[in-house]
Amino acid sequence: MRKSWFRRFFNRTLHLMARFLPGSTNLRPFLHRLRGVKIRGKVFIGDDVYLENEYPECVEMNDGAAIGLRSTIVAHTQGSGKIVIEKNAVIMTSCTVVCSRGRTLTIGEGSVVAAGSVVLNDIPAHSLCSGPRIRVVADVTVPFSSEISHEQFIRGLRPLRAADKKGK
Repeated sequence: MRKSWFRRFFNRTLHLMARFLPGSTNLRPFLHRLRGVKIRGKVFIGDDVYLENEYPECVEMNDGAAIGLRSTIVAHTQGSGKIVIEKNAVIMTSCTVVCSRGRTLTIGEGSVVAAGSVVLNDIPAHSLCSGPRIRVVADVTVPFSSEISHEQFIRGLRPLRAADKKGK
C-alpha cells in the first residue's frame, strides 16, 4: 500500500524524535506506536535506534523485549518482510537485523543477540547468539532483564556442545 506524502513525512519526524529524545521505556515506544510499530506491553528502546522507517507496521515487539543503543532494524529489502521480537528477547548494542521481502524473521522468546551481531535469519528461543556471522553459542536459562544482574545472567548460560550446535 502506498502511503501519502504527509504520512511518510509524519512517520520520519516521529522516528527522528524517537531516536534522540529520552524515555527508553515510555516516550520512545509511544512515538513508535504512533508510527505503526506493533508494541505489546512494556519494552525498552535504546538511544539512536533505527527502527524500520518505510514500513514501521512490519515490526512487532512483545512484552519485555529490548533493543540496545544504536541498533538497526530493517524489515524491507526490495519490498517488506516482517520482524517479530518475541517476549523478553534482547538485541544488544550496535546490532543489525534485516529481513527480506515476503519473509518473517523472528527473534525468539528470551533470546539474546550479542553486541555487534548481524541477524539475517530466525533466532531460536532462549538462545545466546553472537558474531558477525551469527550463530547460537549458548542456551539462556535466566532471562536478561533489568531485574536480573549481569552475573546471574552469565551464570545461567549453558554453552552448547558441538553436537548441540548442529541441531540449532
